[in-house]
Amino acid sequence: MVTCIALAQMCSGIDPVANAQMLRTYIDEAAAKDADIIFTPEMTGLIDRDRSRATANIRTEQEDPVLNEACAAAKHGNIWVALGSLAIKPDGEETGKSVNRSFLIDPSGEIAARYDKIHLFDVDLSTGETWRESAAYESGSEAVTAKVMGATLGLSVCYDLRFPSLYAALTGAGADILSVPAAFTVPTGEAHWEILLRARAIEAGVFVVAAAQSGVHEDGRATYGHSMLIDPWGQVLLDMGTDTGVATCDIDLQDIAKVRSRIPAIANRREFALPKVST
Repeated sequence: MVTCIALAQMCSGIDPVANAQMLRTYIDEAAAKDADIIFTPEMTGLIDRDRSRATANIRTEQEDPVLNEACAAAKHGNIWVALGSLAIKPDGEETGKSVNRSFLIDPSGEIAARYDKIHLFDVDLSTGETWRESAAYESGSEAVTAKVMGATLGLSVCYDLRFPSLYAALTGAGADILSVPAAFTVPTGEAHWEILLRARAIEAGVFVVAAAQSGVHEDGRATYGHSMLIDPWGQVLLDMGTDTGVATCDIDLQDIAKVRSRIPAIANRREFALPKVST
């Protein structure tokens, strides 16, 4: 089964309305290119490290202009949208924190799946940059898969990429395409982005689709770009470099079975006892 995948590489800014308009342009372009699905990056709707300014722009799902625009564009273009993630204000109990939430939107404009980023990026880099994602976001607690176009899509977000146990759970649940939307920093992107994406594809014989943020953003941060599509053998089918825009690539889902017949890693997985801790 051949599927046309579109990736949107973005340089999202501090204004969700402007980001929503750009997203609409990208979804319309993907639909015009006859893509079946478009993948967008982490924080498609807002990148702003000024916490107070960002908080003022974070909305609930019902009020979020980017989510509403994505749903309308999906319906207009009759296209699936894997919306990498948005900063969302949770309904219900007030915690003072948002969630970093990924959405899968079907061609009727309805939300088919949601995933809240599990692994949050807290780090001090040698460049002097400090990131404390947990200061603003609550972590998710549930892995998510969803059916899309005859395939099973496993959802993840950015820093999740460094935790192979999550992807083992997703592929163990039947995922044959993994979505890894991201906003990698330049130093970590140069060192680890491609090798980690290829590893996730190779270890389970799956397609990996990774839409990324790229460039210098309005808030001053710089992201790595290089949105990628990796096949089940670990080959890079698409690398978008650093330019923003939309690119498409066809995949054949039958390649998954072909690769797994050569290296049946999932079928050969075994449960095992953990080592005892010495005292």
